[in-house]
Amino acid sequence: MALVLAEEEPAHDGVAEQRERLIEGLRAYGGHFTELSRLFADWLGLHSTDAVALLEVAAAEERGTPLSPARLSERILLSPSATTALLNRLEQAGHIIRSREHTDRRVITLRSSAYVQERADEFFRPLGVRLDAVMAGHPPELLAAFETLLAELGTSMDVYITERSEGRREG
Repeated sequence: MALVLAEEEPAHDGVAEQRERLIEGLRAYGGHFTELSRLFADWLGLHSTDAVALLEVAAAEERGTPLSPARLSERILLSPSATTALLNRLEQAGHIIRSREHTDRRVITLRSSAYVQERADEFFRPLGVRLDAVMAGHPPELLAAFETLLAELGTSMDVYITERSEGRREG
């Protein structure tokens, strides 16, 4: 199935074919990420949805933008009630901590526990070493350009998703 994103003429010859190859590579990478999440879940003895949520909480923390339960619900595509049940399980198992750090004390912040951080480091550190070795074989300028391209592709897709979502609500 060809993914057609552009309605206008491509900026240069071969851009549509290159887009298809890049999108296929990103799709395959997403599949690897999904499988890695499943393996992490098995390793921790969690349901895969719980592990995905845990990874989202930890990743947001690492970016310096911890999630609220509502934001997590959006990120993992669960209803608020299902997210609450998931968070209850994770908190009861000692994997996450809910805190009220915001000036508005009603806002709950999700953080991963020290135990989970240690376990995630143990699981993902060897992969990080491998990925660093691959990336070290490429010029920093190429990696920076790839980061920019991924950000621009993500923004373009976000805008399209928003437009389609709004159109669905109106129609």
